[in-house]
Amino acid sequence: MRRLETLSDQIARTRREFLRDATGVALGSTLLRSPLARAASLPRNKKVVVITFGGGARDQETFAPEGQENVPNMLRDLIPRASFFTQVVNHGILGHYVATASLATGAYETFNNFASVAPENPTVFEYYRKDLKRPSSDTWVVAPSNGFNRIGESSHRSYGMGLGARVILPKHLLTAAMSSGHTDYEHLLRDNYETPYFTPELAGGGEVELQQLEDLLKLSVTDFKAHARTLSSPDELSVYIARQLMRQVAPSLLWITMHDIDIAHAGTYSLYVEGIRRTDRLCTEVWKMIESEPEYAGKTTLLVLPDFGRDADGDPGGNGFQHHRTGDPLSRTTWLMALGPGIREGVVHDRPVDSTDLVPTIGSIFGFSANYSQGKPIQEIA
Repeated sequence: MRRLETLSDQIARTRREFLRDATGVALGSTLLRSPLARAASLPRNKKVVVITFGGGARDQETFAPEGQENVPNMLRDLIPRASFFTQVVNHGILGHYVATASLATGAYETFNNFASVAPENPTVFEYYRKDLKRPSSDTWVVAPSNGFNRIGESSHRSYGMGLGARVILPKHLLTAAMSSGHTDYEHLLRDNYETPYFTPELAGGGEVELQQLEDLLKLSVTDFKAHARTLSSPDELSVYIARQLMRQVAPSLLWITMHDIDIAHAGTYSLYVEGIRRTDRLCTEVWKMIESEPEYAGKTTLLVLPDFGRDADGDPGGNGFQHHRTGDPLSRTTWLMALGPGIREGVVHDRPVDSTDLVPTIGSIFGFSANYSQGKPIQEIA
């Protein structure tokens, strides 16, 4: 554990020095504010949008001099306006569904990453709805894989059972919209890069998905299929659906999980880098959407973080960029970017933050308690 902490701290300092040189951001200090001061600095009708992405990228392809060409939008448009945390450590299982579920519960989940099960601990969506008495329409998850269909609601006996988020699976929508023939859409329908033969069957029929398209998202099947044909990846499809949700439903808590970077498991470096560049662009697009939508502009906190990293090239137990199997510091040390009202702009924080801190931080923003979370609020945000 001590070795992980030492190396994670070194990674954090390296990130900070690069960001200072590349963007001019400064090292920040922890500002302790009272709950009343925090509340006064935030607008009413607060909203939170979370972007997580599976299989985060290593520094050498992002926040290092040789990688900065792959993240120009974050460096130019987001980081100078954000508080950036260089040392977010994930102490849990490094599998995409289980790690994302841990982010969403604030507790390290321990189930089989490829099992079709709900998280055991209450999710942020359940805390939000139960404590604040919010309807199901006010919190949504846009998920990239059929395996994420149960992430919105836990099996916890004090929560769960109708208290979770509504989950929308863009790939499932697209499949339902196609009466026959997937040839034009195969690039949007790949479901799992790490274990390609694992594609869970979902309950329910296409009628539910088509009703979501037309009644909820205000999209005709014809228009949806035509637009999907112009997209190059599943994450672009997810952001398109998220945009429609923001415009038609305007949920206060929206969670978007991206997945394109995880094509690294295929072993092709160029596809991995292409996924990084696309994720960089799409994160910036989401922020621009927030700024341009009247229901979100000026009242929304955006939180962006990977679920974990990838193996180091020099670790004999791993496969470099391709996998995340070793649990080495590069696999476990990620970052967090926070933008929005009341958050200091252009500062970098080196102190360690735990992956489980995300949920109680969102709780402090909205005013609910994450009773079963293992983390604590990040004071510079909440």
